[in-house]
Amino acid sequence: MGGYVVRRILVAIPTLIGISILIFFMVRLLPGDIVSVLTGGDIGSDPTLVAKAREQLGLNGSYPEQYWRWVSGIFHGDLGFSLRNTQPVSQVLLNAIPITFELVFLGLLIAVVIGLPLGVLSAVKRDSKHDYAARVGGLIGVSIPNFWLATLLLLFTSRVFGWVPPLNYTPFYKDPITNLQQFILPAIAISVFTLAIVMRMVRATMLEVLGQDYVRTARAKGVKRKVVISRHALRNALIPVVTVVGFEIGILMGGSAIVEIIFGLPGLGNTLINAIFNRDYPVVQGATMLLAFIFITANLLVDLLYGVLDPRISQE
Repeated sequence: MGGYVVRRILVAIPTLIGISILIFFMVRLLPGDIVSVLTGGDIGSDPTLVAKAREQLGLNGSYPEQYWRWVSGIFHGDLGFSLRNTQPVSQVLLNAIPITFELVFLGLLIAVVIGLPLGVLSAVKRDSKHDYAARVGGLIGVSIPNFWLATLLLLFTSRVFGWVPPLNYTPFYKDPITNLQQFILPAIAISVFTLAIVMRMVRATMLEVLGQDYVRTARAKGVKRKVVISRHALRNALIPVVTVVGFEIGILMGGSAIVEIIFGLPGLGNTLINAIFNRDYPVVQGATMLLAFIFITANLLVDLLYGVLDPRISQE
């Protein structure tokens, strides 16, 4: 197991290096830069002042030189400073990441808590009215964009109940009730797609596992149906589901940006979108690298969970 983890980490290092190069140069393909944003694109600006501003912001030198300054700073724990407000990028990310983590956690929690039993019920009661209802609901869930659902939820609660979530972010440790009021609607909005995927995946894998020889043998030996489903079928059926959930962590981390903007949550996605609009290169690079690191880490944890769910899987 230890050797497997080391190999995965060694593979992750060149992956992150490749991502850093791609991010660095793709950001600079955007038209204009922070100086253009600050000057409003005024073509009459004094070239000397523009050059001085670019030097002060660290945009002077060739692209390889800028890339090396950025990467060497990362190795020293320095992600640079925001070009927009001179705040350290590390502090910007530390302020934003707990918000996105909580949103993604609540979204995944809703998806798993609801999608898992629905998938099991749909498989166990195959071709029943419960199965058809779950399958139709799953199709609807994968078809609804989260930003559209977020807008619809916000309009519905404001028009019907006269209530909207609090606008100013409140940490959970300060006021849990207000915090959950802020996060419940966006969490539902981002959870629906994942919920539908989990439900459909659980149903498909449960149907496959229920037809295996060892399940039929357990039933023939007189093992109770609940025990067969929970201990024999569900545990093996969860392996593909864990894979899906692992991928969804990375997808939701980046895909929650529009939902964060709709509900005014200053999370990582919201921060990244604003940084792109402002051509704030250090924040864009730092946020994107953080998302890549989280995605790679989540997939490593998923691979390790395989061995827990199914000891037959070897990770040598």
